[in-house]
Amino acid sequence: MKIKLIVVGKLKEKYLKEGIGEYCKRMSTMLPLELIELSDEKIPDHASEKEQEAVKYREGQKILARIQEGDKVVVLSIQGKLMSSEELALLVKEAEVYGTRNLVFVIGGSLGLSQEVYQRSDIQVSFGRMTLPHQLMRLVLVEQIYRAQMINRGSAYHK
Repeated sequence: MKIKLIVVGKLKEKYLKEGIGEYCKRMSTMLPLELIELSDEKIPDHASEKEQEAVKYREGQKILARIQEGDKVVVLSIQGKLMSSEELALLVKEAEVYGTRNLVFVIGGSLGLSQEVYQRSDIQVSFGRMTLPHQLMRLVLVEQIYRAQMINRGSAYHK
């Protein structure tokens, strides 16, 4: 199984790149992790609701183009299911056990995700009710995926 992160927007902050790189390096001996960065759409100043929906739709089409049939899709959403690290570890383990080809995590752009992406998702997960920058969320997600692997291996990392 491969874990894919599909994210909207390019990461610019060096400290976030380094943190994500460190966890990806640690994961390289466990499960392959592929980070797919998609370009974000330009949002017009003072965009109307209709213009914002059009931006989300275009970004959503880019996301959906990178998802394959049979992929298990986990969308990060503030309205999603609150999940503990142990529950995330179980989700990863079950995906492996049931022969999932790709476990795909999706982080949208600054406006969020299109309805089409939500409809394609298998589960929506929330890391809490606070709003976090989507760039920072990448680091948090990669660390939690690493932690899930450590939990599934019985490592003391989680303690």
